[in-house]
Amino acid sequence: MNIKKELKSWGIIGAIFLVLYLTGLHTHVAAFAQRAILSTGLITADTEISENPEDADFDFQLKNLNGEVVNLIDYKGKVIFLNIWATWCPPCIAEMPGIQSLYEKVDKDKIVFVMLSTDNSEDKARKFIEKKGFTFPVFMAASRVPDVFRVPSIPSTFVISPEGQIVSKEVGMANYDKKSFINFLDKLSEGVSDN
Repeated sequence: MNIKKELKSWGIIGAIFLVLYLTGLHTHVAAFAQRAILSTGLITADTEISENPEDADFDFQLKNLNGEVVNLIDYKGKVIFLNIWATWCPPCIAEMPGIQSLYEKVDKDKIVFVMLSTDNSEDKARKFIEKKGFTFPVFMAASRVPDVFRVPSIPSTFVISPEGQIVSKEVGMANYDKKSFINFLDKLSEGVSDN
């Protein structure tokens, strides 16, 4: 292969990446590729209760996309699925269709979803959720995020038992729309009353 052909090939590849980056499409292209990886079933959520579960810190206020402030303590006594994400995060976007599907399958009287956006703009999160057609509840932090929920990377997901313990912590993307994970949540919620 001659050097001119090689340079032309790399130039075209570079131009494609530049266009994707400048248009903001690189996030969605990367998310699409990561969603394909999730669909293989190679990366699934842990369904074992942590051997040394930490206590969740319920001293945490959240604001939903309607501007209403709620306290995390309001959800104590139920199973809490808390996912930390952002609109600019490809693995976050990749796992969201599975989280939406999971949300549609569980008993919402016993299992609460807290999709915590780390975006700087509530409007950006709202537009993203509306564009994608997701119906799970989305929140922004309305107070300092407790240390127990501070993570080195996103997405990160915490499952909190009705007793207030973090029984599962997943740092990185995972496929939550699996029968084994649904059974895990259902078993945790067995003693929760319907209200």
